[in-house]
Amino acid sequence: MCVRSLISWVNSSVTQDSNNRCRRGGSGDCRASATGATEETSLTIWLLDLRWVWPWLFAAAPLPLIILWLRPPRTTAESERLRLPDPGRYALSDADGTAGRERWGLWALLFLAWLLLLAASARPQHLGPIIGVPQSGRDLLLAIDVSNSMRQNDFPVGGRMVSRMAAVRRVASDFVARRTGDRVGLVLFGTQAFVQTPLTRDHLSVQHFLEEAETGLAGQATAIGDAIGLAVKRLRERPDEARVIVLLTDGTNTAGALDPLRAARIAADEDVRIYTIGIGGAGRGGFFGGFSRGNDVDQALLDEIAALTDGRSFRASNREELEAIYATIDDIEPVEFDEERLRPVRELYHWPLAAALVLSCLWAWLRLDVPSAARRGESGQ
Repeated sequence: MCVRSLISWVNSSVTQDSNNRCRRGGSGDCRASATGATEETSLTIWLLDLRWVWPWLFAAAPLPLIILWLRPPRTTAESERLRLPDPGRYALSDADGTAGRERWGLWALLFLAWLLLLAASARPQHLGPIIGVPQSGRDLLLAIDVSNSMRQNDFPVGGRMVSRMAAVRRVASDFVARRTGDRVGLVLFGTQAFVQTPLTRDHLSVQHFLEEAETGLAGQATAIGDAIGLAVKRLRERPDEARVIVLLTDGTNTAGALDPLRAARIAADEDVRIYTIGIGGAGRGGFFGGFSRGNDVDQALLDEIAALTDGRSFRASNREELEAIYATIDDIEPVEFDEERLRPVRELYHWPLAAALVLSCLWAWLRLDVPSAARRGESGQ
């Protein structure tokens, strides 16, 4: 707080002085004063945004001086021996005080390097401008059928017939890629239901695990009720307006402990909307305009599940219908949370650390160079 007050006072004084110079001078002085004031204001703002994570480390600054002061004097036999100094040597050093200045200069370098090490250890950081990060309120779980019936090769993609599962992988992956800002998860179900990917904004991970999904992985039957129940359990802790399930299946409920309609009522109680997509149909265009084998989709059940949860039910019979389905789901109104206000932090410790390293190297070089220079001077005499 004291530092900030001091900086503010200096800034106001500099600004007032610049204004005085501007009034006394002409327009050229005004422009120069304005430029200088702008630069000084920017520097002041930068200093105000500087912080130290561990500023208490600066309390160790006088530690080398204390150690030097408390160090006992040398009492070795060599130091107690009577010496007769060489007048020639002292004539060179004492006349202008060169030796003393060199010694204190080396000590000053060491002490400055010590202060820089403390500055680096205190972790200086610069706080950037405040930015708002909007958070999307949509949490969307894809519940995808991976039972054995999804192996049927009755969907044309790129001029060739592929399995229903392969078509679902491609379409669902594109759908996930468009959900920018949303949290997306993946539930796979067959005889049993399991969470393949929890809710996340890492859409690449969801797409990866979607590509890894294989038919028969969760059993040969279809447990629609269990899939809805598991998805509702995962969405229960999320905001009420943001819970969405997209259920995609090509069959009817043939397994599971939870009845699909009961699961849909639980979802309605938890304010979870369910959008159902039925795949396939007898004698009609398939998922991408082909022909499916057999009318094995319980569309009436899917319609009732969607109606109970205030969602919508779709039947994918051709490419146009499929595009309309995902366009409708993409148009779901997002619920925006309050912006999360953040200040980006930039670490600056490497600058004082690098300066301390440079000073240490300079000190070591001077320590090696000064005695050798003295010896060269003696030999020259």
